[in-house]
Amino acid sequence: MLEAGLTKQGIRELARDAGLRIWDKPASACLSSRIEYGRPVTREALSVVEQGEDALRTLGFNQFRVRHHGEIVRIEIAREELLRALTPEMAAEFTRVFKALGFKFVTLDMEGFRSGSMNALLPVAEITRSA
Repeated sequence: MLEAGLTKQGIRELARDAGLRIWDKPASACLSSRIEYGRPVTREALSVVEQGEDALRTLGFNQFRVRHHGEIVRIEIAREELLRALTPEMAAEFTRVFKALGFKFVTLDMEGFRSGSMNALLPVAEITRSA
């Protein structure tokens, strides 16, 4: 794409013109970034994260992350969508979906969606070591 001189915006325009339904899908980091540091990245864990994010998309949310903390799932939803996530009905749906995926505890992060939130768990020395 680089050799063809295509930008991200150009690729989105081509996808839209081709009728692809995902032409305006938000950028998304690798699924392994959803798994807490120190936990093995397995096919099963990646599948659970992917299924959880698919469910959130089906529920109509646009910007979110499913953070895998072992028995705990931490759901991050964009602040502008958070009010809809805070209803008793949605809480019941989150619980149903994520317990069916094997989580024992289902949490909604009150800070909302933010890229790199898993890095907040790392000591500063660990983050700056590779810099």
